[in-house]
Amino acid sequence: MQNDLRDNKWLKERFRYLYQRYFSDIEITNNLIIKFGRPCRTRLGSIKKGRRVENFNSIITINGYFRDLGIPGYVIDAVIAHEFMHYAHGFASPHEQAYATPHKGGVIDYDLKERGLGDILKSEKQWVKENWENYLKQNHTYKSRRKSIFRILFR
Repeated sequence: MQNDLRDNKWLKERFRYLYQRYFSDIEITNNLIIKFGRPCRTRLGSIKKGRRVENFNSIITINGYFRDLGIPGYVIDAVIAHEFMHYAHGFASPHEQAYATPHKGGVIDYDLKERGLGDILKSEKQWVKENWENYLKQNHTYKSRRKSIFRILFR
């Protein structure tokens, strides 16, 4: 990883910007926390409920690798927007759940495109497809799935 890192304050500012520009019509009805989590090879972001049963927090966690300035900002923006759409659809939030499953019929991508985030979404998908594996290899964290499966099957 590079020495220059983003922090949670930067991440909150990115969320605030995206919220004001693209999502201001969606009410945030509880405490919404956004933070960097641990570095992860496969999960770019997630949303979950906090531990409290009543008045729970909604927690958006962004992949810890995204602290690295080598990851384009639009990749992080797309992941933040994706996770916030889950919030808007009632997953890990007080909003009424809009769909039976969180990715039903590509609804997240559809809604992001409807909100004017189509170009960011397309760029993020392209960058991940073309660069993510190499990024992981360069940061000494890449493990071939083939080797992992081999170890499991032939122990």
